[in-house]
Parts: sequence; C-alpha cells; structure tokens
Amino acid sequence: MNKIVAVVVTYNRLDMLKKCISCLENQTIRCDIIIVNNASTDDTEKWALEYTNNHNSVLYKNTGKNIGGAGGFNLGMKWAIENDYEYIWIMDDDCLVKEDSLQKLIEADNIIKKENDYGFLSSVVLWTNEKECKMNRQKIRKSYYEDAHLLKHGIIQVEQATFVSLLFNRKTIVDVGLPIKDFFIWGDDIEYTRRITVRNGLKSYMVGQSQVIHAMKENTGSSIATDIPERINRYKYAFRNEGYLYRQEGLKGIFYYFAKCMLNLFRILIKAKNYKLKRCSVLICSMVKGLFFNPKIEYID
Repeated sequence: MNKIVAVVVTYNRLDMLKKCISCLENQTIRCDIIIVNNASTDDTEKWALEYTNNHNSVLYKNTGKNIGGAGGFNLGMKWAIENDYEYIWIMDDDCLVKEDSLQKLIEADNIIKKENDYGFLSSVVLWTNEKECKMNRQKIRKSYYEDAHLLKHGIIQVEQATFVSLLFNRKTIVDVGLPIKDFFIWGDDIEYTRRITVRNGLKSYMVGQSQVIHAMKENTGSSIATDIPERINRYKYAFRNEGYLYRQEGLKGIFYYFAKCMLNLFRILIKAKNYKLKRCSVLICSMVKGLFFNPKIEYID
C-alpha cells in the first residue's frame, strides 16, 4: 500500500498552484501529489503535463469540466483511495504548507491512534502575515477537555474544519463516504467534517504544531451582507448547501440554520451598502431550496 498523498484542487490559478506544489515537494516527510485540474482555461494543463512527466511522484487528472471545489475533492480523494494510499492530505491550490506541516500531522497521528481511531487532523491555518486566517477558523468541540492530556502536544479536539490542510486515513473516507460533489462550492468542507464528527462520532483534532499559510488576497470572512456585488450569486450555494447540512442534525440543526439565515438577513438590512434587494433575494430563495435539496453521499466500494 502506498503511504501518503496530497490532493490539490486547482482552477485558473497557475501561479498559486506552482507555489503550492513547490512547498509540497519540500516537505521533511515525502508524499506523492495528485493535482486535480477543474478544467482550467489558463496554462495549467500544459504546465501540469510537463511537470508530471518529470516527477514520478506527481499525478495529474483533468476533470473535463468545472465541477467546483466539492467535485474536485470528491474525485481526488476517490482516486487516492483507488490507488491504495493510506493517508490523504487535502488542500486548495492557494495553501502554502511549511516544511514540517506534514511531519507534525503524522507525529500527532502516532500519538492519537495509540488510544483510538480518529476522523481527521487539521493544521492551524494562518494568513500571509502569520496571523489567523479568519475564513479557516476551526470550531473547537465543547467537550474538548475529555482529551485534555493531548493539550501538552498542542492537539485539541474540534468539531469542524475547512479543506485547507486536512489529513485523513483511508478508513475514515471509506466508512463515511466522499464529500458531496453536488454542493459544487461552499459548505462541502463543513458538511464533510461534521458528518465525521457529529453524525459518525469520530473524534477529530487540530494540531497546533502543524501550520500552513492560506494565501488569500484578503483576510476576511465571507458575508453576503458586505461582500462585493460580483460575488453575491455565489451565496446561493452557501445557503442551499447549509440547508441540507443542518437538516441532517435534527431540530437543533434546523433551528440553528433558521436563526443563522435570519441573522444574515438582518445584517443585509443594516450593513449592506448596495444591492440589498438582490442580497435578500439570493438568501431567501436559497434558504427555500435548501429545504428540498437532497444530494446523495457517494461511497467507495
């Protein structure tokens, strides 16, 4: 069985992809790399084919059409399992890992698996100024103190995380299935990590000593109330997908989702400087669609 593979999903960001791959090639622990190209229209295809021809440890797959980040991770993780990798390490193309990011994750794996199986391990995600990256803040589990003995290793139990430096063992993916490709973008990582921790009861952890840089243009969280007009339509995926996500967690999840939507509606009315009607329309329409959105979870045979 192969050991470790990093799955990188990319779309029209060749310069960032080159930096991401360069960082992965310089890890203190070697890993193979799978580049999943979401049918980029720039020179990604040409560069990736040339690069893989000269690097046996780098594999390449073009999806044939843009299937979004959710579809890209679904395909890349499936391919990794089918190629017999034991550990799958996933990230976007603008994730710049440090030299020991993977080493620290594997060290944490060795510590934790002596006691029990786990769902995933997450790196601390920083922005380019080495401060917290606001979009990638993990949610600490309220009962984290039941694993207080791990705190001395910088390991803390979390409930959800984003797809920016997440490490899985193959058993987790086989047991809980793949990310839902029909999400296309937004919420696929939250649904997947909560599927692991909340609905399947697998403890998962943030590893404080494993750190990566998320090289976003701006260090801001996403908000339909304040985002630029060109990005408003993207929120139709966010609220639709979250409707499915929180329905899976019973009445508590449904109430949380409804409250979250109402809070965002209030923020639009108070904070939005333009396109208030459009922002409200996208939110409400997507909320209704989320009540009937029932994508299928794909499992690997």
